[in-house]
Amino acid sequence: MSGFSLSMQGESYRIGISDSALKARSGPPPVVILMTVIAILQTERLLLQPLQLADAERTQRLFPQWEIVKFLSTQIPWPYPADGAFTYYRDVALPAIKRGEQWHWALRLRQSPEEHIGSIGLIAKEGHATRGFWLGLPWQGQGLMTEAVISVNNYCFDVLGFTVLRVPKAVVNIASRRVSEKTGMRVIATEERDYVSGRLLTEIWEITADEWREKRQLIQANEERS
Repeated sequence: MSGFSLSMQGESYRIGISDSALKARSGPPPVVILMTVIAILQTERLLLQPLQLADAERTQRLFPQWEIVKFLSTQIPWPYPADGAFTYYRDVALPAIKRGEQWHWALRLRQSPEEHIGSIGLIAKEGHATRGFWLGLPWQGQGLMTEAVISVNNYCFDVLGFTVLRVPKAVVNIASRRVSEKTGMRVIATEERDYVSGRLLTEIWEITADEWREKRQLIQANEERS
């Protein structure tokens, strides 16, 4: 782990990011981040709060739906165990956040932030970041995940300092592919991968930091005109 200590407003923090995450970046030195602190993000309709173990109970109620999991990787156990969300948060996601290798947010509606409706996260890979998300069925088809992706893309490139974001998606996962299209990603390769629903043709979508900043300007311009 690379890093150093810092004192701010009377509190001491360990500043750091994992060595493996550092290798995922290229170009100028990355922005240094608080190892155990992830920013709260906001969009027009959403509040993105850093994942907590307390979110597992709600996730366990919303997440185990075939329409949600069928295009996710086989790392997701199916049938989903009764303690699946709690075990994943406790043993995988939260330790990876602490190590500075992953960044996860629970999605909440700003008008009713008491309970989350889905999740989005970034993971450091060799030479790039990757991203994953899920959204509860009652909230799908409303453009909410596109809002979340725009906010997390900003965090990925502007705060964490990644230069490339790369995401695999099953070709038949139309809704997820549309999110990538709307946020400026492009297909760079195709291959077969295993998902909860079986082995499927997969597209690898990519966007660079410079491409994202160009796309962001277009998105902002369109919002101002609407």
